[in-house]
Amino acid sequence: MKTKSDRIKVGISVGDINGIGIEVILKTFEDKRMFELCTPVVFASNKLMQVYKKEVKLEVPTFEINHIDKVQPGKLNVLSVWKEEVKLALGSEQEQGGTYAFKSLDAAVKSLRAKEVDVLLTAPINKHNIQSDTFNFQGHTEFLEANLEGESLMILLCDSLKIGLFTGHIPVHKIADSITAELIERKLQIMHNSLRVDFNINKPKIAVLGLNPHCGDHGVIGSEDEDIVRPTIEKLNDQGQLIFGPYAADSFFGSETYLKFDGVMAMYHDQGLAPFKTLSFGTGVNFTAGLDRVRTSPDHGTAYEIAGKGVANHESFKQALYTGIDVFRARASNLKLQKNKIEITP
Repeated sequence: MKTKSDRIKVGISVGDINGIGIEVILKTFEDKRMFELCTPVVFASNKLMQVYKKEVKLEVPTFEINHIDKVQPGKLNVLSVWKEEVKLALGSEQEQGGTYAFKSLDAAVKSLRAKEVDVLLTAPINKHNIQSDTFNFQGHTEFLEANLEGESLMILLCDSLKIGLFTGHIPVHKIADSITAELIERKLQIMHNSLRVDFNINKPKIAVLGLNPHCGDHGVIGSEDEDIVRPTIEKLNDQGQLIFGPYAADSFFGSETYLKFDGVMAMYHDQGLAPFKTLSFGTGVNFTAGLDRVRTSPDHGTAYEIAGKGVANHESFKQALYTGIDVFRARASNLKLQKNKIEITP
């Protein structure tokens, strides 16, 4: 039987301090049952947490620690990353919002990399005000890939859909040139491996959306789907993987075809996220597959317009917590199975 000290440690970065990140963290751990699932460690400042709690009128106890070794099971631990007082400007984009978002994220990722925490759960950042000499990335995913081992794949997931992206945070005019056979093969392999190892799907079926309208109509509206996408899918099928497509993106979700697959790969950000958020907004999870550590986040942004009002919905953040724990357990279980398999091999 697991003891309290054996519980999964979840490191939490607070995101933009003027958004709803801290609010959804506090609301999630209002439910004391969460401490039966994990031991949370918030990378921030207990002074900031106290000020935020007063602003949003939340009475959630926090436990200040100065070193990761002092983490206490059954408590909402706050590891002090900075000591100075920070003045909040809830609901507005401020330079200090990005400065302290990065301080929190950087400390949490270093702890994750050192295996001091098992899972990273990131609250939303503002991709503009976090930019600096030390953070020059399009978002969390790119920063994590630069600081951890592996190649990342953004997967958005809910109960009925897991959708990955061949391209992430890039301008629309660069998408077509970025879609190569090599990229498609690499990202599909990451998706395939993640469905098997992270979600225990033994023989995953994956659908691929087309790049062009109507998948190019046999070259009438672009040739990429016939010249690049379809041959790559056929190559992977010949290797024993169950990859299908390309499918015209405009009808794929309305017809509920996505329900027939374990995973879906979209060509670009909005092709995947627009239908995903329509189907699951408020309960969806962003999972970074392909890396050697587990990271999840909620499917929403900083939501400045409601920050400080105490009305933020924490369901997506809670689901991200559940997903991170489930994926960590699945990876540990698969690793154990692999070791046992090796040990009994004659």
